[in-house]
Amino acid sequence: MQLFPRISSLGAIAAAAVCSLIAVAPVSGQQGAAPPVAAASAVNLRLWNIHPEGYPVTVALNSFAEDVRARTGGRVNVQVFSNAVLGDQPKAVSMLKAGELDMGEFGLAPLTEAVPSMKAITLPFLFQDAEHMFRHMDGAMGDKFKERLSAAGFVVIGWYDGGARSFYCVGKRVQGPRDFAGLRIRVQGTEIFKEMITLLGATPTMVPYKDVKGAFEDGKIDCAENNLPSFISAGHYKHAKYFFQTNHVVTPEALVVSTAAWKKLSTADQAAIRAAGQASAVYMRQLWNKQVDEARATAVKAGIVFDRPIEYGAYVSRMKPMHQKYWRDASTRDELLTILAN
Repeated sequence: MQLFPRISSLGAIAAAAVCSLIAVAPVSGQQGAAPPVAAASAVNLRLWNIHPEGYPVTVALNSFAEDVRARTGGRVNVQVFSNAVLGDQPKAVSMLKAGELDMGEFGLAPLTEAVPSMKAITLPFLFQDAEHMFRHMDGAMGDKFKERLSAAGFVVIGWYDGGARSFYCVGKRVQGPRDFAGLRIRVQGTEIFKEMITLLGATPTMVPYKDVKGAFEDGKIDCAENNLPSFISAGHYKHAKYFFQTNHVVTPEALVVSTAAWKKLSTADQAAIRAAGQASAVYMRQLWNKQVDEARATAVKAGIVFDRPIEYGAYVSRMKPMHQKYWRDASTRDELLTILAN
């Protein structure tokens, strides 16, 4: 029995022609056309970033997104939301935990809340520079933190450079520990930073970052502290002519994927994203170093006087009361011992 009627030879030719037209017709301009199978199965990841366009982190993240797409053959698309358009960092962390975000480039604050042992690397006068810091973060210590962060909901796929903070002053050239005595230094309003300034013999002064220039002009502060590119971009170099490159706080930032989003990826895509993350971390560090060099060139041209600590151990000794608190804490003791010994 025939289930279908015969098609005449003319009808067959017409049918074939129609089929061939359908096969080659572009789908992008068709209203209501079904998307290609590859697009329907693609994974879309939303990535939060606080930094503006053109900043080293943002440039590296945009490159990362392109790299992921290439490595996965379009199976995974990363959409970067920069300049904190989705909210500040605490909100972004909450969104990531709630599944409203899949990825983020975070500073240490939310990571130390998830893994208290990471507080050790936020202490002042531990790392001498970024090279010293990354020697640990790219090694066994960083692997240990990655494992603990993964258990807390963050899969780290790259350590970015958070910059090295140093002091800069108006009217006084600081060259050694004793030179800090009596200075009013603008710091972030955290206990660690306030205690650091006090242990140096200076007076911690809380001034909103946007008001630092005015505080210099009005004589309310003698010094402030930040990384070199921010010293230039904020215009503080126009007031503070003495830059004391202590690198007193050198910290990483982390490119992370939520564990929930990570588990939805295939093993092959996980490997591709991890490789792209590591490549972007290297790229970001290169971009950051270039920006630091450019900032230094601008500062030198503006007549900024640079000094470096002659004896780093003297500053470590000043921080002993603070370090001892964390030394007594079993969760941070091992990290402190490892850093100070290497």
